[in-house]
Amino acid sequence: MFDLIELDAGMEVIQLGITKVKNILEGLPEPKLSSAECMKLHNTVYTMCTQPPPHSYAQQLYDKHRESFEEYITSMVLPSLREKHDELMLREFVKRWSNNKMMVRLLSIFFHYLDQYFTVRTLLPSCKEVGLICFRDLVYKEMKKKVRDAVISLIDREREGEEIDRVLLKNVLDIFVELGMGYYWDDFEEAMLKDTAVYYSRKASVWVSNNSCRDYMLKAEECLKREKDRVSHYLHASSETKLLQKVRHELLSVSSVHATKLLEKMHLGSHPLLRDEKAEDFMDI
Repeated sequence: MFDLIELDAGMEVIQLGITKVKNILEGLPEPKLSSAECMKLHNTVYTMCTQPPPHSYAQQLYDKHRESFEEYITSMVLPSLREKHDELMLREFVKRWSNNKMMVRLLSIFFHYLDQYFTVRTLLPSCKEVGLICFRDLVYKEMKKKVRDAVISLIDREREGEEIDRVLLKNVLDIFVELGMGYYWDDFEEAMLKDTAVYYSRKASVWVSNNSCRDYMLKAEECLKREKDRVSHYLHASSETKLLQKVRHELLSVSSVHATKLLEKMHLGSHPLLRDEKAEDFMDI
């Protein structure tokens, strides 16, 4: 015969463990969780789930787990993100995603029995899934546009020759990918490709007026190399074909206004046969 753990008493023990996890994530002076503490919390949850009715508290514990993430995000994570902008905001976003995954791992130890028994039987999201869902629904959905715009701004600054933190961009975009490729494609890539088209259309209008055909083509070739390099360093591999197609269209497509002007330059002062050959070569590119 074992001693029953009443709801309030058990929740108090669990709350102490959750508070310690939050303090550790916030960098507050707090000793690391010991194996004994983790075992005590795990056993408390196990006992509260396996006690005979009406003392079986699996649903209450499941709700407590979810509410712990919601409370932490609304009280600590979102205020910290909202007060930051641009690169500092991106760094905080990466930090908060990493902290969230750490919280998921630690709380999954405490609430392990719920995933062995309760979520399987009730077909509810697992405790690990709940932590990620809370981040997605509360943090990502609010911050995604701000994050996307900051990333695109840094990409354009790099295109202008500024050195940027590529590792930071890789870490940010990996969050989109980890949440699901649909989030990367819909919430980042689509806007990035539109910005790319605008950027190179603007550049082409200047270059075609100020450069010889040869120099223009060298610039276009260099741009394609650099965009491919961006994919290898921080964009997802699935973006490469679409990105390069966008750049080629703006700089080299015969249907673009800039390409028409370039073809006109190629025609000036050339023998008719040479003009035709150059135009054909350009269209092949």
